[in-house]
Amino acid sequence: MKILTVIGARPQFVKAAVVSREIAKHKGVKEIIVHTGQHFDGNMSDIFFKEMDIPVPDFNLNINGLRHGKMTAMMLSEIEEILVKEKPDVMLVYGDTNSTLAGALAASKLEVPIAHVEAGLRSFNMSMPEEINRILTDRISKYLFCPTQTAVTNLANEGYDNFDNHVLLSGDVMYEAALYYAQKSESKSAIQQFSKPFVLITIHRQENISEKEKLSELIDTLNELSTRINVVFPLHPGTAKKLKEHQLKLNFNTIHPVGYFEMIQLLKHCKYVITDSGGLQKEAFFFNKFCFTMREQTEWVELVETGVNFICGTNKQLFFEKLENIPAEFPKGLNLYGDGRAAEKIVNRLLKLN
Repeated sequence: MKILTVIGARPQFVKAAVVSREIAKHKGVKEIIVHTGQHFDGNMSDIFFKEMDIPVPDFNLNINGLRHGKMTAMMLSEIEEILVKEKPDVMLVYGDTNSTLAGALAASKLEVPIAHVEAGLRSFNMSMPEEINRILTDRISKYLFCPTQTAVTNLANEGYDNFDNHVLLSGDVMYEAALYYAQKSESKSAIQQFSKPFVLITIHRQENISEKEKLSELIDTLNELSTRINVVFPLHPGTAKKLKEHQLKLNFNTIHPVGYFEMIQLLKHCKYVITDSGGLQKEAFFFNKFCFTMREQTEWVELVETGVNFICGTNKQLFFEKLENIPAEFPKGLNLYGDGRAAEKIVNRLLKLN
């Protein structure tokens, strides 16, 4: 059996590392990895392959820095050629990036079954490119691996019970990765000591950085926060570019993008998290940290419902109101993302291929 895996962004590297390790346990199964190059910065791409022992990609397309349409089209064309050459039994895609959609579209045209890991997630905001990518990928996928019951319910509400596909509540591969790599982060991370309390921040979503007004309000919020507590802000290249373009100034120092093990260490030791990332919202939960999500909605509604994730948008006043009312302790005993065996369930289902 031959599985062709398409990845292109940091969270996908983490997910692929877990599933690839499970695939490697099975004799007679070959995985072909295609790295689209969507994350082109060395600190946000190459370092993850080295850190997480992911096999060197069989194909590196080096497609990045383009508008959504052109980027997706170029990926689609290149992946189609690889599919024709390799003739895999299944296409495996993760998440909601342009790489995800391009891989799924290429496979669907050639009638290669598609397996979508992290299926069924919805923000219900069609202005987000990620929402469009995930909806379209779900609709043409044969195997839909859902991380939560909410995701399964979303698909049922959209009529997937009537489609020719297989929906499985697999649990979350990111949770599995956190369990596995948390033990290794102490020795592999370059970040070792934390002398003062700090807040971990990441901002990179296009909806936040493309408009000067939104980004300006976010930066104003973070600048004021930095006068109250130390902040650690690994600065995404796209955000850095927009800060310069919009002539906005941070009143605190940033750090370069970090590897996965450094991020785990930061999560372990921070007081709380501020982000517009989808993946980091969950990772904050895995390490028992409250999260302030600088978006108008989230795919991970169960985090909001259980009171560990606070939706703030770019509203400065709302953020500080929620910050002042943060609970004294993180709630205990919450189990939202499965039993830590998501990769095993995914690979076992793919091997049956029926």
